[in-house]
Amino acid sequence: MKSVYEVSRSWPRHETYGLTAQAQRAAVSVPANIAEGVGRRSHADTARLVQIALGSLYEVDTLLEVAVELGYAVPPDRHASLAELIRKTSAFIDYQRRAVGHERH
Repeated sequence: MKSVYEVSRSWPRHETYGLTAQAQRAAVSVPANIAEGVGRRSHADTARLVQIALGSLYEVDTLLEVAVELGYAVPPDRHASLAELIRKTSAFIDYQRRAVGHERH
């Protein structure tokens, strides 16, 4: 998510507390929620917090698209990498949810 910080540095100053801050918060939220979930040592908690991280990935994607539409950013080749992160995150959530079912038996 370092790339979100790199691309947002060039956005207009008047977006510092708007789009820029929101995109950076969403980007930081992804690894932070994954780490918190894994730290809980519960498959159910992990799945819930990683689901929040997944929402943040979608938010980052949307905010980057808004920046492109506003002319703040050149369309980067982010779709492939974000799509891959979304796919992997979704698979991890599925794994955690299946593991919850195994814990109960």
